[in-house]
Amino acid sequence: MTGPDRSPLRVLRRALTDVVALAYLGLCAALLIWAVVVTALDDSGESMAGVIPIFATAPTSLIFLVLPDHVWAFFAAVVLAALVNAAVIGWCSRTLRARRRTG
Repeated sequence: MTGPDRSPLRVLRRALTDVVALAYLGLCAALLIWAVVVTALDDSGESMAGVIPIFATAPTSLIFLVLPDHVWAFFAAVVLAALVNAAVIGWCSRTLRARRRTG
């Protein structure tokens, strides 16, 4: 059933290289950079800027929030969730475009 055109890695690569998925990944990267800059510039230590990238990558990022309370866990949650969501977005985008062409 998995021919050379249907291998899981090829399907994932095609989904992640879709224009809509790349735009989503760019937005998530920009929000993550913004959150880091705002948090670093905040003197009070009470910045809530990290919540925005978590919300942008929800619902997948909420699963990764059970990781230990470290800085690397926050970055891991946002990056992994953004990749998972981008793969789903890319797959949906390609599927909808393919159906529009055939239908």
